[in-house]
Amino acid sequence: EMNTLIALPAFNEKKYIRGLISRIKKYNLDILVIDDGSTDGTQQCLFGIKNIKIITHENNLGYGFTIIEAFKYGIANGYDFLITMDCDGQHLPEEIPTFLNQISRYDIVSGSRYLMPYSLNQNVPQDRYDINREITEKLNNITGLHLTDSFCGFKAYKVNALKKMNLTESSYGMPLQLWMKAWRFNFLIKEIPVRLIYNDSSKRFGGGLDNPVRRLRYYKEIIRRELDN
Repeated sequence: EMNTLIALPAFNEKKYIRGLISRIKKYNLDILVIDDGSTDGTQQCLFGIKNIKIITHENNLGYGFTIIEAFKYGIANGYDFLITMDCDGQHLPEEIPTFLNQISRYDIVSGSRYLMPYSLNQNVPQDRYDINREITEKLNNITGLHLTDSFCGFKAYKVNALKKMNLTESSYGMPLQLWMKAWRFNFLIKEIPVRLIYNDSSKRFGGGLDNPVRRLRYYKEIIRRELDN
C-alpha cells in the first residue's frame, strides 16, 4: 500500500482551494495544507473541511520555506511518497494518478508544462517563459538532466530521497537548489507532461522578484552557490 501525502502550499488561494481539495479527495491521499500567511480569508475557507492537516504561518515565509516544511512533515510522519501541487488552479488533480503510477520507479517525478503532447499555451507571461527556458538550459548544461521545465510545482518524490537533501532556500528559487542536489545525489528523475493553465498572469512574486532581471540574477546565484558547495 502506497503511503502518500499530498502537500498544498497556499498563499491567498481562497478562490480555488475548497474546490481543489474536494477533487483531490477522490484519490484517498493524506492532505496537508500549508497556509503561508494568507490575508484573503484562505484560512476561513479551510474550516470545516474534514480529514485534512493544516499548518498555518502567521506571516508569509516564502514558497521554498513552505515546500521544505512539507518535506519535513512527510519525513517526520513516515510517508513513503509525497506529492506537491500548487493551489492556484494551474494544476489538475486529475493528473495525480499519473504521478502515483510512476513514482515507485523514480526518486522524483516532475511535471513539465513544456513537454509534448501539450503544446505551449500562449498566455504564459513572456518573461516567465523566457526565464524558465534560460534557467532550465543553464541547469541542463551543468547537470545533463535534460529537463524541460525547472520550475513546475507539480511533483512527486520518494521520501527517502528527500531525507538526503538539506534544502535551505526559502524563496522561489528553491526548486533550483533541489535540482542541483538531486543531480549531486544521482537521483533517478522523470519528467511527465502536465497541462499548462495560466489563470492569473498578474500573480506577483514579491520581494523584489517581480523585476525579471533581478529574478534571473537571483536564480543564477543559487545555481552558482550550489556548484561551489
